[in-house]
Amino acid sequence: MNTSFVERRPDGQIETLDTRQYTLGYSEGEFKRLQLQGDFVRDLTEDVLRRAGLKQGMHVLDLGCGVGDVSLLAGQLVGPSGSVLGIDRSQDAVEAAEQRAVEAGQCYWVRFASADLAKFVPERKFDAIIGRLVLMYLPEPAETLRRLAGFLRPGGIVAFQEMSMPFARSVPTTPLFTQVLGWIVRAFARTGFETDMGGKLFSTYLAAGLPVPQMISAARVEGGGESLGYEYIAQTVRSLIPAMERTGIATAAEIGIDDLADRLREEAVAHGACIMFPPMTGAWTCSQQ
Repeated sequence: MNTSFVERRPDGQIETLDTRQYTLGYSEGEFKRLQLQGDFVRDLTEDVLRRAGLKQGMHVLDLGCGVGDVSLLAGQLVGPSGSVLGIDRSQDAVEAAEQRAVEAGQCYWVRFASADLAKFVPERKFDAIIGRLVLMYLPEPAETLRRLAGFLRPGGIVAFQEMSMPFARSVPTTPLFTQVLGWIVRAFARTGFETDMGGKLFSTYLAAGLPVPQMISAARVEGGGESLGYEYIAQTVRSLIPAMERTGIATAAEIGIDDLADRLREEAVAHGACIMFPPMTGAWTCSQQ
């Protein structure tokens, strides 16, 4: 992710934006958001991993593991007779993931390591390489897949799940949700990351030299006053505030983060609206090696 891009600001000035850092940051609040996200889309991810063929006894590599949600899910599927290695560039995230593995009783077969995906060279071959919401952050996702697929056993599984942010919507359309969605999408786009990696998974697999993947897309659809979705949206915005302020999208004062979840909830309930979250697209195939 060592990239930058040039943007012309509304005042006509040219600004070079540094995109080397993860847009959402590595704060304690972001780690909590990742766990909330993991709970929110867990069933969608589990469906993709099961369809891809993860099963007892497999040895799995999880790319961009964050605080370990996908690794721990994979760990349940492969069991103690298998293994999972989750890697992430953030040592703090890795330490949080390790603690969660201990708490889940999976620390004997689910391990974590801090590593740069561009340089990572594993010591062993794997039966599957997986990841969720990681390719969207890579400058050359196809090349990363091509390289790491070389560490699969013959016929090994490549399974990833990515989202398509611009396709989220409120039905009926509501002003606050529309504004917040715009903030989120622009924050990712202006910091140089892909907002529709889900739509680009097919071409990415082909560009990586992988066989045509099987694919499925699904999304959470939420409404009413009890949904966790409003808090998930608000916590995403909270993590993005530094990027939003840096790129001129919105200020913390404009966002009003402390009651944003409540305002989103009140708006949805008042309009009888449902929130259609970004589709999560899964793609899986077997390597030809």
